[in-house]
Amino acid sequence: MGDLEARLGFSIGSLIDGAIVPGTGAPIALVDPATETVLATYRDAGAALAERLHAAAARGGAAWRALAPSARGAILARAADLVARDAEALAQIESLTVGKPIRDARGEVAKVAEMLRYYAGFADKVEGRVVPVATSHLALVVPEPLGTIVQITPWNAPIFTAGWQLAPALAAGNAAILKPSEWTPATSLMLARLLIEAGVPAGAIGVAAGLGATIGAALVSDARCGKAVFIGSVETGRKVAALAAAAGRPSLLELGGKSANIVFADADLAAAGKAAQGAIFAGAGQSCTAGARLLVERAALDDVLSIVADGARRLRVGAPADPATEIGPIQNRAQYERVLAAIARGRASGAQLVCGGGRPEGAGESGFFVAPTVFLLDDPRHALAHEEIFGPVLCVIPFDGEAEAVAIANESEFDLAGAVWSRDGAKALRVARALRAGTVWVNGYRTLSVQMPFGGMRGSGFGRSSGAEVMAEYTQAKSLFVETAEQPAIPFGYGPGDSGSR
Repeated sequence: MGDLEARLGFSIGSLIDGAIVPGTGAPIALVDPATETVLATYRDAGAALAERLHAAAARGGAAWRALAPSARGAILARAADLVARDAEALAQIESLTVGKPIRDARGEVAKVAEMLRYYAGFADKVEGRVVPVATSHLALVVPEPLGTIVQITPWNAPIFTAGWQLAPALAAGNAAILKPSEWTPATSLMLARLLIEAGVPAGAIGVAAGLGATIGAALVSDARCGKAVFIGSVETGRKVAALAAAAGRPSLLELGGKSANIVFADADLAAAGKAAQGAIFAGAGQSCTAGARLLVERAALDDVLSIVADGARRLRVGAPADPATEIGPIQNRAQYERVLAAIARGRASGAQLVCGGGRPEGAGESGFFVAPTVFLLDDPRHALAHEEIFGPVLCVIPFDGEAEAVAIANESEFDLAGAVWSRDGAKALRVARALRAGTVWVNGYRTLSVQMPFGGMRGSGFGRSSGAEVMAEYTQAKSLFVETAEQPAIPFGYGPGDSGSR
């Protein structure tokens, strides 16, 4: 058992019926992104464990659905208390394995407890309705759970996305099989174990530790999958959706982003410039909602660029465990090399490098650290302005006037988020409404609430993964016709007074 597993108190593997089951596939190394040391090694679950996970979910899911909705809500509320109890341990493991600054990790763990409490309150409020049909029937619309939800989550925020997906799926009465990134399974396993400790039947929550191409594909392709949920890249998300569709199952996708953060000259430039730094550099830019395109009205370009670049140079890049660290490393070597390659292409293409562009000073030779980087682009069609880099790389693009700002913002394939900065309320609202994005902030950035629906459009996916709206994603409507007449009519046709046949 490695050092990480000693801290966890269990070995890395898949969680099936409440027990850790080792995989039999290829070895997978969990690497500390700040030091490049191996934290633990485990084996890919392989496709074979999909059968056991689905069988356990079917049994556990039946027991979960048999509980009164209020009882399910009480269990989720208890799970929130357990997350709060173990918050520091969860944050420390998240920080270590993801490379996330400890203060950010603590904040995200607190959000997971909030998610569980919010959806605990929804468990007994998934209500149907009575429809006044033109026959003698009592017509009922009854929402029912989908069955087993397969949820594939990414490496940039594993515990946050695990809580974001699991809480509503369980509240709606479904079983859930979570497939976290093969590089960051630890806190997902910890969270699932806490849910079981709270009272969720062991099989109703499973975790598949392994590769998407093996266990992930097998789970989604299985006919027992009620719905596939994926958070990650566009390319992989489309593959997941295709697998689910081939099995006749729906999917919910939250994919890439290249969000436009629009600053008009009449905005509070100091506030907008400071927020622009957090919009892109928080999480080392590894966020689907990152404000990777900063669109600035030409009259304010010099001022905003100076604020952003000066701030970027002062940001503290360093060890995730240090409370003073503001930016940690990129989570894995493959992504680190992709970010550096994108920066190199930008420099080679003639894009104006304002600051950053490589490893930060004093970072040493180990760790996947990238300095906060700012490019100034004269052409909004530049490749850097359309590629999701998923790193601390900001593209600043000047514009002239409201119409051009909207046109540039909506030119992207990605429609996940955006922001507008202006002291003119009518203009800000006009532009916000014109932006093609699932979430838009006005005079702010990065605020998310589990109470609000979240999701993208077009290339950024489809479906909504939070708010009251998500309960419709995890249930299906059943129509019930209850005959109340003493001598019911013989079914014939579709007209008023007839039962109809189909």
